[in-house]
Amino acid sequence: MAEPTTTLLRARGVLDVDAGEILQPGHVLVEGNRISAVGAGAATAAGAHEVIDLPELTLLPGLMDMEVDLVLGGPGAGLSDPVRLDPAKMTLRAAANARRTLRAGFTTVRNLGLFVKSGGYLLDVALSEAIEAGWVDGPRVVPAGHAICPTGGHLDPSAQAGLAPHMMPLSVEEGIADGVDQIRHAVRYQIKHGAKLIKCCASGGVMTATGPPGAQQYSTEELKVIADEAHRRGLKVATHCHGDTAVRAALEAGIDCIEHGFMIGDETIQMLVDSGTFLVSTNALTENWDVSRHPPALQAKAAEVFPQAKESLSRAIEAGVKIAAGSDAPAIWHGRNAEELAVLVQRGMTPLQAIRAATIVGAELIDAPDLGRITPGKLADVIGVAGDPLADITVTQRVPFVMKDGTIYKR
Repeated sequence: MAEPTTTLLRARGVLDVDAGEILQPGHVLVEGNRISAVGAGAATAAGAHEVIDLPELTLLPGLMDMEVDLVLGGPGAGLSDPVRLDPAKMTLRAAANARRTLRAGFTTVRNLGLFVKSGGYLLDVALSEAIEAGWVDGPRVVPAGHAICPTGGHLDPSAQAGLAPHMMPLSVEEGIADGVDQIRHAVRYQIKHGAKLIKCCASGGVMTATGPPGAQQYSTEELKVIADEAHRRGLKVATHCHGDTAVRAALEAGIDCIEHGFMIGDETIQMLVDSGTFLVSTNALTENWDVSRHPPALQAKAAEVFPQAKESLSRAIEAGVKIAAGSDAPAIWHGRNAEELAVLVQRGMTPLQAIRAATIVGAELIDAPDLGRITPGKLADVIGVAGDPLADITVTQRVPFVMKDGTIYKR
């Protein structure tokens, strides 16, 4: 076998996300797909096959977005996509969304739940495997397969689109599951066909067609079944959840990660702290999502929920909830994922805390100890930003250099 190639990156500095310091000299030595030396040790290394000078850039670990749906949104996207596009076209467009996301500096994402008619194919699993095989460029994708959702629930696409009865019916394999037996089958089907985590729907949301946005949709018993099935197979569970009561039910059920949590109160925030449950807050959409094209009822829900989301996130940050960064793209356009980091700072995080939310906390959430840091032995996911990210978090929205797994994708 050929010896792995070595690449020496020489930059303005390297961010140590644990110490919260920018190290100088900003040198990183990469051998194959792993980091072998940082700082002075890398600077004195001889014999690198390639030396890349990045004198204006600060190097950061590749960023992580823990809430995306690469299959939705992107070029030519519209509200009628679930009935207008076939699964092949949606997957091809997902590849374009993946490339845009990678070039924005996000080298790892969780794709949280298909809610499209796919004939039972797990489109995000196929995309993940295509990226891993090198067929298309994109971030490392942790796929959830189809979101597990009750009939008419928030992630039921025929309900969101307001379709007539029997139009575009979805199967249990496609995630629409009611009662214990169907739920077990739906979860097992996703795992069988390659899902690496399970996504479910515990409450309504802003896009829910009927009912209050925070209303609990799955019963606590049903949520426990989802967690039980996933955990016995070694997978974590993430749940779409806004309402305070529904979040408590999810915590009682043992679900690992709360997505959104826009309407939680102080007691529930403390429960998150005490249990160590992750929160992916997706708050940038409360600032940047244009809801003016949506029906008046949806706009009214947004007007009710978004102010609560802003306040609850600030309280969660202050309380010390374990928060991982997630944008909910395409609610935020694919490739603009770093807007979430800026909003985390607006809500009370320091820039360093926001970067940690998108690196080491994300790595902990997906059980990826090889990611999230620029230290010897880690996988070589490295991005470069112009300026000091500890002083100005918005520099993460402009990423001129991207390396993933030792390969340069933007230079």
